[in-house]
Amino acid sequence: MIVIAHVSDIHVDLERRSADRTRAVMRHLEDLPYDLAAVLVTGDIADHASPDEYAVVRELLTSRHPLLVCPGNHDDRAVLRKVLLSEETGTRPYAPVNQVFRGEGFVIALCDSSVPGKDEGHLEDETIDWLDGVLDATQREVPVLVGFHHPPVPLHIPYVDGIRQFGEERLSALADRHPHLTAFLAGHAHTAAATTFAGRPLLVAPGVVSTIRLPWERPGTHPHVHLDQPPALAFHVLGGDGRVTTHYRTVTV
Repeated sequence: MIVIAHVSDIHVDLERRSADRTRAVMRHLEDLPYDLAAVLVTGDIADHASPDEYAVVRELLTSRHPLLVCPGNHDDRAVLRKVLLSEETGTRPYAPVNQVFRGEGFVIALCDSSVPGKDEGHLEDETIDWLDGVLDATQREVPVLVGFHHPPVPLHIPYVDGIRQFGEERLSALADRHPHLTAFLAGHAHTAAATTFAGRPLLVAPGVVSTIRLPWERPGTHPHVHLDQPPALAFHVLGGDGRVTTHYRTVTV
C-alpha cells in the first residue's frame, strides 16, 4: 500500500501562528508509525515570498519521509529555489520549479502552475513539455500522480474560481495521451474537495493556515476564510488496483 501525505497553503510568515500550525502538521506526520511514500506541499509556502520566510519554512519542512514542493501564487520562484531548495538560480531564476519523484511502483510529478506577478495559474509550455517527458519515460503500468497549486476546474467558490488554473485544455490533451496518469492533486482552495478533470480524480488538499468560507456558509469576522478551524491535510492511498482513495485529517495545534 502506497500512502502519500498532501499538505498545502501553509502561508508561513514571520508570525507565530502560521509556524505553529505548520509545525503541528509536520509533527503529526513524523509521529506516524508508518513510513510514508512521500509528503507533498502544493504551494503558497511563504506568505510574502521573502528570504526570511523561506528560511523559517526550511526549518519547518523537515521530514523523515521524502518531501517535494511546488510554488503557489504567493511564492517567488527564484527565492524559493535559492533559499528553500538550496539550488543555484543560474541565468533563468524564474524558470518553472518542477519536481519529479520516482518511488517504488509509482511516480509523482509536481508542476509549477504559478504565474510570476499574478494570482491565477497556468502551466507554461515548458512545464507541459517537461510533464510529457516524465510520462513518456514512465512505463505504462506505473501510475503517475500529477500535482500543482491551482485547480484546473471551477470548485464553485467564486473567490477561488476567479484565480484558478487556466489554459487547462493543454493539460487535458496530455492526459488523453497518457492513460497511466492516474490522478491530479491541487491546493490553493483552502478546503478539502474532490472532483474530476480529464476523466481523472482531482483531489484538493485543505489549507493549513486557514479554511475557505464557502458561499453558502454564514459570514464571519473574515470575508473569505475561517481562522478558527484546525489545520488539515490529506492522505492519498494508491492501491494495487490503481485506485486512489483519499482520507482527510485535522490536526491539533
